[in-house]
Amino acid sequence: MKITVLTLFPEMFSPLYESIIGRAVDSGKLDIQVVDIRGYADNKHKKCDDYPFGGGAGMVMMPQPIGSAINAVDPEHRAHRVYMSPKGATFTQDKAFGLLKYGHLILLCGHYEGVDQRAIDMYIDEEISIGDYVLTGGELPAMVVCDCVARYVDGVISDGSLADETFGENGLEYPQYTRPAVYEGVSVPEVLLSGDHAKIDKWRKEQSEKLTLERRPDLKGGVK
Repeated sequence: MKITVLTLFPEMFSPLYESIIGRAVDSGKLDIQVVDIRGYADNKHKKCDDYPFGGGAGMVMMPQPIGSAINAVDPEHRAHRVYMSPKGATFTQDKAFGLLKYGHLILLCGHYEGVDQRAIDMYIDEEISIGDYVLTGGELPAMVVCDCVARYVDGVISDGSLADETFGENGLEYPQYTRPAVYEGVSVPEVLLSGDHAKIDKWRKEQSEKLTLERRPDLKGGVK
């Protein structure tokens, strides 16, 4: 899978090349490209924002650099183009699964007071928000989408890890424990030390259901 990020601040995306996602990029399972929108501005000062028509605070990203950047990386509109926006549909696990069907995603990061509406109308297929709050730009939301979607690309993470995680088919994930068996006087649940895999599976399912009912009853035992 290929993910292209369009941003005014490409240096912010170094975390995507670390840990699990970084290894997937290094191995060729995933292709993440970060493109500097400023490189496509047609003015000599590489200006990408200007004052909003009609007045108001802040600056708005201009359509020309955005349109030129998108046309350069996706001239035939084969990619699915997403604008990270607080006005977009809320990003969920199901939304992540839906994005997986596209071989190429383009994530546009707005900044300042946002993006000229003409760029959105002419070049964007979908707007996505990661929650009901406002950030200084779309860079952090784009990283969230990259990380979440990339985890489900074949070979990035083992199937077993994906099956048992939070927001899987059983709802919230059960508690996890590791060594030592006793820490500060608190022991690991005895069933996990029993070696009885049937009992362990039963305990984990019960714990998952209990946590989901207590904390996210809206999930009703599975992702929605």
